[in-house]
Amino acid sequence: MKKLFCFLLVVLLFSCNSKEKESPKNTKLLAENKEIRTYLYGSYVGYSMIEERDTTRPVVEGANTINILIKRITESEVIGQRIIDGKSKPIKGFMRKTGNTFYFTLKEPGDDKNDGVFTFEIQKDSVLKGTWQANDPKKEVTKRKYILKKREFKYDPHAMLPEGEMYIDYVNPKEQEQAENQTEKIENDTIDDYEGEDESSSALYRAASEVVFKLNSSTTKLKESQLKNLKKLDLEILRNTIFARHGYAFKSETIRQFFDFVPWYVPISENVDNQLTETEKQNVAILKRFEKYATDNYDTFGR
Repeated sequence: MKKLFCFLLVVLLFSCNSKEKESPKNTKLLAENKEIRTYLYGSYVGYSMIEERDTTRPVVEGANTINILIKRITESEVIGQRIIDGKSKPIKGFMRKTGNTFYFTLKEPGDDKNDGVFTFEIQKDSVLKGTWQANDPKKEVTKRKYILKKREFKYDPHAMLPEGEMYIDYVNPKEQEQAENQTEKIENDTIDDYEGEDESSSALYRAASEVVFKLNSSTTKLKESQLKNLKKLDLEILRNTIFARHGYAFKSETIRQFFDFVPWYVPISENVDNQLTETEKQNVAILKRFEKYATDNYDTFGR
């Protein structure tokens, strides 16, 4: 009798749990948490441009590299991440669909004075268009606009910088004073009758050599003989190409200028140290060692 009672109790409890799971409330909750539109997941990369700013303040920077990463979509919320100039923040909000277009409103955490709201649309061609509006109306830049294209991140140790490009450090120019003596001797031939120096300054830039798109620092264990005559900029680019292949989000504008336009580069992480291969770790170490003592040549280049 006791065994029969226990059996009936177990059946009753199981029945109650089943009914609870199948209740309208739980069914609705499960539906809200179910992931949808997963084909929209991924990185959308491009540039944001200033649309509204305080014109009484000095001119600020123009374009910013941006990656909007969509990680999860359900009926009730959207979770993502934004990476701007190497800095990452979570973004969260909601999505609605009208016709073939998906409309998103995603907010930054709001715990920083520079936070704001991303409002954008994604059409069936996987192009993301929208704006960012600052929470603080007194910010120097209150509104930005952007058009981003979907890019799939995939680590490829064989990915190389495009050939035929000039890799020039425009961020750190070196000023050089150029004095031209323009003298013209006139009839009395005195010092006071000569025109003085006409001084003007021009910017000089350091440029990398073609080794940066010929030498693979991820697949080849570099030798001292390959590095000893390279410019400092060559060494810097070879080292950072390793991190770019892993999707490292560069904070340095000096480094970003070389990778922002590279088709395979997708900034997705602020730390990729644990993802480096043994060959890459060894190459990072030897490249940093050579960078300490390397020098650069400067020349004049148009922008």
